[in-house]
Amino acid sequence: MQCPYCASSELTVLETRDSAEGIQRRRKCRTCQKRFSTVERLVFEQPPMIIKRDGRREAFNREKLVRNIYKACDKRPLPVGEIERLVDDIQEELMRTNRLEAPSRMIGDMVMDRLSKLDNIAYVRFASVYLNPADITDLLAIIERLRHTENENNL
Repeated sequence: MQCPYCASSELTVLETRDSAEGIQRRRKCRTCQKRFSTVERLVFEQPPMIIKRDGRREAFNREKLVRNIYKACDKRPLPVGEIERLVDDIQEELMRTNRLEAPSRMIGDMVMDRLSKLDNIAYVRFASVYLNPADITDLLAIIERLRHTENENNL
């Protein structure tokens, strides 16, 4: 790693802490004495191939997953960094399974499970795209299933 100001590789780590984005390190350049922060995140050595519903395969794309979850959570009162933590959790679970391929349904189910615990409206928004309900009756069934699960958790 090099200093972004003077390109020196003589750096000192002043502080390390976990953050929503990953491991954050505060660094100081020994040459120019300037300070800067870096964020470290686990990255797949070889991302698993995601098997789409139509049989196509594409590499796991963290940014695409984050973008779709942000759409579902748009204008919801969620704590800062919660979506990033949710995606980190899914990505770590995928890494633990050590699979070369994973069905998109598996990832969608992981998102649904976590969103149901995080925010009911975001859950329904995501479900309305992911589960592709045929009509309002199917959408109401999704909402009823969520309500039933919520009532069980409150007992």
